[in-house]
Amino acid sequence: MPGQLTVIDAPSLWYRAFHGVPESVTAPDGSPVNAVRGFLDLTGRIVRDTRPSRLVCCLDLDWRPAFRVDAVPSYKSHRLAENGAEAEPESLAPQVAVLLEVLEALGVAVAGVDGYEADDVLGTLATREPGAVDVVTGDRDLFQLVDDSKPVRVVYTVEKMKPYGEADVCARYGIPGRSYADFAVLRGDPSDGLPGVKGVGEKTAAALVSRFGTVEQIVAALDTDVDGFPAGARAKLAAARDYLLAAPAVTRVVRDLPVPELDDALPRTPRDPARLLELSDRWALESPLNRFLAACEVAHSG
Repeated sequence: MPGQLTVIDAPSLWYRAFHGVPESVTAPDGSPVNAVRGFLDLTGRIVRDTRPSRLVCCLDLDWRPAFRVDAVPSYKSHRLAENGAEAEPESLAPQVAVLLEVLEALGVAVAGVDGYEADDVLGTLATREPGAVDVVTGDRDLFQLVDDSKPVRVVYTVEKMKPYGEADVCARYGIPGRSYADFAVLRGDPSDGLPGVKGVGEKTAAALVSRFGTVEQIVAALDTDVDGFPAGARAKLAAARDYLLAAPAVTRVVRDLPVPELDDALPRTPRDPARLLELSDRWALESPLNRFLAACEVAHSG
């Protein structure tokens, strides 16, 4: 089906909703539904603003994949609970289960792949799509997907849904628009437990990526007499060679997952109205569901 595709980093969005709406917002039985209501309202706003023809919510089926941990053992290690699972608010997981039921009843497509994060599903869908894509996320790593030729934009939820193209990434970080993954390897990212190269900050990382390109090209240049390394950077990079060779597996999203073809048309009407009404009554979701469906009407009106 042709038309604008909007893909949503669902875990990023429901965490934002959970922390943005008070837990005092509850269903009739007293269960918190702040994340569910907030997610529906945020998604409705996205639909109203981007007016997609198609919509997919992408899931983490493995929030800390083995191939990334093998590359950099500290990857997301600070988020581990004592049982080895992801540390998260106690009331969030039950709300995610409710939300997935609601999305199914609405007819909103959901996609995930065993062993991979939502980032990789987003990367795959954005890469294989021949036309325009909006990637909705609060994760800066997804800036690597921007591509003005299609175009692929990143709608960055942290900055009030600001859309980022290649020029916007360049203006913010001083790097080529699609080079964020290599930049992040060099600079590091504490939110993901990615250490970076000791002594290399944002400006030096930007200069290196702009001069040499990929991390692999930077490492290759270490073994030549080529100029262009900022003062003192060559020795720091040489000391971090093993890390530099491993870390791109952490920051670069996978773009070729076997995501099946999806029925991703933006719903005009709920897929299962009776089930949606039951969920709405049980969890007190009438208002956010009405707002979401109204946003779908706006999108379909062009």
